[in-house]
Amino acid sequence: MEKELMTGGAFLLRDTRFEDVFIPEEFNEEQRMIAQTCQDFLETEIFPNLDRIDAQEEGLMRSLLGKAGELGLLGISLPEKYLGFGQSFTTAMLANEKFGAGYSFSVAYSAHIGIGTCPTSYYGSEEQKEKYLPKLATGEWTAAYCLTEPNAGSDANAGKTKAVLSEDGKHYILNGQKMWITNGGFADVLTVFAKIDNDRVLSAFIVDGHSEGITLNPEEKKMGIKGSSTRQIFFNDVKVPVENLIGCRGGGFRIALDILHMGRIKLGGIVIGAEKISITQSVNYANERKQFGSFLSEFAAIKSKIAEQVIRTFTNESAVYRICQHIDELKDSYIEKGMDHGKAEIKAISQYAIEAAMMKVYGSEVLDFVVDEAVQIHGGMGFSSESKVERGYRDSRINRIFEGTNEINRLLTIDSTLKKAMKKEIEIFEMADVILDEIHNIDEHPPIPEDYYEAKHFYIRGFKKAILMIIGQAYRNLKNQLVQEQEIMMNLADMMMQLYAAESTALRVEKLEKIHNSPNTPIYRDILDVFIYDAGCRIRKSGMDAIASFVDGDQFEKMYTGLHTYTRVIPVNVKESRRRIAEKIIEDNRYSL
Repeated sequence: MEKELMTGGAFLLRDTRFEDVFIPEEFNEEQRMIAQTCQDFLETEIFPNLDRIDAQEEGLMRSLLGKAGELGLLGISLPEKYLGFGQSFTTAMLANEKFGAGYSFSVAYSAHIGIGTCPTSYYGSEEQKEKYLPKLATGEWTAAYCLTEPNAGSDANAGKTKAVLSEDGKHYILNGQKMWITNGGFADVLTVFAKIDNDRVLSAFIVDGHSEGITLNPEEKKMGIKGSSTRQIFFNDVKVPVENLIGCRGGGFRIALDILHMGRIKLGGIVIGAEKISITQSVNYANERKQFGSFLSEFAAIKSKIAEQVIRTFTNESAVYRICQHIDELKDSYIEKGMDHGKAEIKAISQYAIEAAMMKVYGSEVLDFVVDEAVQIHGGMGFSSESKVERGYRDSRINRIFEGTNEINRLLTIDSTLKKAMKKEIEIFEMADVILDEIHNIDEHPPIPEDYYEAKHFYIRGFKKAILMIIGQAYRNLKNQLVQEQEIMMNLADMMMQLYAAESTALRVEKLEKIHNSPNTPIYRDILDVFIYDAGCRIRKSGMDAIASFVDGDQFEKMYTGLHTYTRVIPVNVKESRRRIAEKIIEDNRYSL
């Protein structure tokens, strides 16, 4: 069968074949070599220097980025003509994942290669690309992204920084203030967003970080990611050559939004590396520490914690790489039609704004869970600044704020879904109407397929129906007021995230068994069993919260029945499943799936 591209949000309406998804076990030799290079860099340059990095030793982070550039690790996805490796989005995500275990370094790295470099890579003129990208790829120059202002955080377009054309027409004169600028203390190249004259929307500029008129506040004192340079930057009559305008006048807001989509999906991958190292630290300690004459890893309560860390990390990883493949396939289709590489990639990423927002929220909250349990497994030692997990716990918290808060991204998930539905890009409302009509005569105890994977997909289709039912009825009842009901919007976003993670995991496990004949199939099935069961419970709870907020009487009873039917999952022995998962990790003494 010819594969049909999965457009953004279409997972709600369509079934996916396991043959059509990419899973991490399918990385090729070249991709694995890049991953190993990243791992070697962490082992030799980052892990031995964590205290020096956190102390912000003068010049250290800048030099580390330079060394990464010398190895080609700053230009993995940039075209070869700009001294990059020209690798896929999926490969770049793998490098991001590996460096995600690098604490503060991962923040500096991702800011440089992502939001720092990509505005020029995606939207720059050919002259701008030729001038800046090779030096950013090699690490000769470092990059930062200047969007946020004291009174313009989530509402980025409220920024007050202004650019005025000089009398001779050769420069824009830039005045304003930016804050929370990652790499701000040493960046050579700044992407700065400002309004030209009295424009309502932003424009974007490439600014020399050493220009006259740029001043910096001292480094911010932060809860975590202490080794990351975070500064306020002031622009006082800074001259910016007119040729440094990125794209067109007033195009900066669109650039900012698209770059945020890219940053969100990449954050979903970065946290995987942090999750895996935290699990390894958890099991290492549990295998070494004795209490009451037994190793911690022998206690059932500790096994349950380790297993749940693994389950959530595995589902996060499954979902992220599924999206990466979609982005690469859509990007390639655009390139085949003659589109420039950079424009093709950002257009493809933008098509998956829904999934990017979900992965940012899901991944950051999985990491927060994993590091919290790591501290708990370590007990008192976990609260000591001498422990590795203490640093990971503090560093994790920023991810629920980065790239738009998780609350904003939950709202964005549903707002983007509704907009696609209204534009008829995905037939959400049409399918919702079918399901709402169906529940008049619903079978409350439909037969569950006997085949293992058919049963899992039966449950997943039910989850989709539950979500579509509530979206459809909410829109029927509330119309355009739905976007004001933020609690309902966030309930729906939570349901969609659980669904997407569940389906991605089911497809991965099915592919591992049917194509790769994995020896770990029993463990993978345990992960899938527990997660599908838990996802059904979580989707039902979020759905109940939603429908109780906007329907009552007969309508409530009808939707209540539908929700319970569509989220019904036959219970599994989660205790034994979790024990088997944990025992595999305990035996290997590391995250090994």
